[in-house]
Amino acid sequence: MSELTDTQIRILELAAARNDALAMPLPKGLHGAAAKKAVTRIMELGFLEEVDANITRGETLWRETGDGHGLTLIATEAGLAAVELSPAEIRTRLDRRNPEPLETGPSVPRAGTKQAGLIEMLSAPGGATIAEISEATGWQAHSVRGAISGTLRKKLGLTVEATAEPERGRVYRIAGS
Repeated sequence: MSELTDTQIRILELAAARNDALAMPLPKGLHGAAAKKAVTRIMELGFLEEVDANITRGETLWRETGDGHGLTLIATEAGLAAVELSPAEIRTRLDRRNPEPLETGPSVPRAGTKQAGLIEMLSAPGGATIAEISEATGWQAHSVRGAISGTLRKKLGLTVEATAEPERGRVYRIAGS
């Protein structure tokens, strides 16, 4: 899999996570020329293929064919194997007519990352201040606030509460922790 970029690997991983192995929709923020370049390379390697989109199932179009129909992208057996699925998992994913949509929840950060450390700090009973998080991660204060607002709240769907404590200042905690 070394010949694939991180973006191309992400496209295949998302397809592998779906019951029907569809590669559409592409990862958030990937569109235009960058999307075309990434997908074209994966198709050249035989990891993705174009198939008729089933509009009645709400499949996202990769491109229109001009006759009122369109094509979507599906991971091939080789593509699913490239992200290290077992043969049984591959057969399950390639059964495109499975009518049950895949339930996907928010993504979970990898262990040992700064994001995981941030979540751990905010999950602790005492919570954490911006200054404490900045010291632990090496981020500037505005980056910490951006991570809390953008990543934790918006992308991961976590509820982060802020309370003012006289001795520490504003303390942030993940609700329910």
